[in-house]
Amino acid sequence: MDFDLSDEQRMLQQTVKQFLDNECPMAKLRQLFDDETGFDPVLWKGLAELGVTGIHLPAEYGGSELEILDLAVVAEVLGAHATPVPFLSHSLAGLAISLAGSPEQKKRWLPAIASGEKIATIAFSEAEDAWLPEQWTLAAGATLKGAKERVEAAEQADLFVVGLAGGKLGVVERGAKGVEIQRIETADRTRRLGRVHFEGTPVEVLAAGGADAARRVVDVGLVLIAADAFGGSDKLVATSVAYAKNRQQFGVTIGSFQALKHQLAEMAIEIEPTRALYWYAAHAQDHVPAEASRIASIAKSHLSERYSQVARDATEVHGGIGYTWEGDVQIWFKRAMFDRVMLGTPRLHKNRAAKLAGW
Repeated sequence: MDFDLSDEQRMLQQTVKQFLDNECPMAKLRQLFDDETGFDPVLWKGLAELGVTGIHLPAEYGGSELEILDLAVVAEVLGAHATPVPFLSHSLAGLAISLAGSPEQKKRWLPAIASGEKIATIAFSEAEDAWLPEQWTLAAGATLKGAKERVEAAEQADLFVVGLAGGKLGVVERGAKGVEIQRIETADRTRRLGRVHFEGTPVEVLAAGGADAARRVVDVGLVLIAADAFGGSDKLVATSVAYAKNRQQFGVTIGSFQALKHQLAEMAIEIEPTRALYWYAAHAQDHVPAEASRIASIAKSHLSERYSQVARDATEVHGGIGYTWEGDVQIWFKRAMFDRVMLGTPRLHKNRAAKLAGW
């Protein structure tokens, strides 16, 4: 039995990698990292033209109708490049409408999401890190009153898929009455967050999917974060090895120091086995539904923790420059901080995985 990626999936990764190498080199990434909004419409349009914005959406609405594993291998490449685009939230918002929307709602919103013409995002988090559907308290009648925290791309989004009490999902369009967006200053400037307030805001409930749809959207989000964390970790290992081969101290390259060799080897050993973990978590979303939620939580908690540790190790390898603004490692270090807390901390998901296992 072949447990590797298919030729088509590897080609997909290579295509996205080549695009980012050309269109978002380090100089461009640094420019966007320092920019006020951190968003480049041209970069987003280019990824959309590759089909990245609709990989998992139905073909009848302009998507490629591929599997979650295909979506995840793209997330890995985007993570390796620390790509400043709202891929995570846009993908999840499209999935939510695809799973829970009525035929009319799908027809109205999915084509523009699949093409990237409209940016969609999820608004799930509430106070005290309430990320999961069973924790949502924002009640929906004909209108919404309340707030959502840590909303990715809140300032760029055209559509908000909002988590509602009872595990329901609803859609609010940009410019709707009573929507107020407040920027949140965070460490990771490749994925900007905002706080969204609703005051008598009209909402259209996605009534076809219920709590099962919301759970699946969260689970896929956990898998995509795990894939992003693997991509970022792998990048930091490669960057650290390259630096150790070139940086000289006391007249020799630092890579010749035995202690540093051990540290680099341990970084690689920490990360490489987790590739199969995120692959299986993504595969389970489409093929092993009984295990999908538990494995998604395990993958997210484990990979986000490993990413944080590798980021610390990479900073040490680079010495003083590792934690400075002028250095590049700090970009991935901050991205690791985002992956650790987005959709719930490792502690939350270890507890969730244990509960789902019946412990």
